[in-house]
Amino acid sequence: MPPVALFRKHGVPIAVATDCNPGTSPLTSILVTMNMAATLFRMTVEETIAGVTREAARALGRLDEVGTLETGKSCDLAIWDIERPAELVYRIGFNPLNARIWRGQ
Repeated sequence: MPPVALFRKHGVPIAVATDCNPGTSPLTSILVTMNMAATLFRMTVEETIAGVTREAARALGRLDEVGTLETGKSCDLAIWDIERPAELVYRIGFNPLNARIWRGQ
């Protein structure tokens, strides 16, 4: 288990990702990864969503290019058919993707 409480205490940004690879981590679903972050690691909905967006970009050294919706940044985003953000984190086997924007298209 990652020391999430200790990270919070010291203000350490927490990235969340699948780490998909054929040898040790065949998980490809970012939604399942988000569910694990929230339910197993006790991250909040806000921390989890930030973890797969802003903090993931920060971990890759690309926060100046991607990770947040700002003028001048590359726009890759998912448009979800949900009522509240918690639905992305807590439901398993659910894919409410309505549309996606990739490279601004």
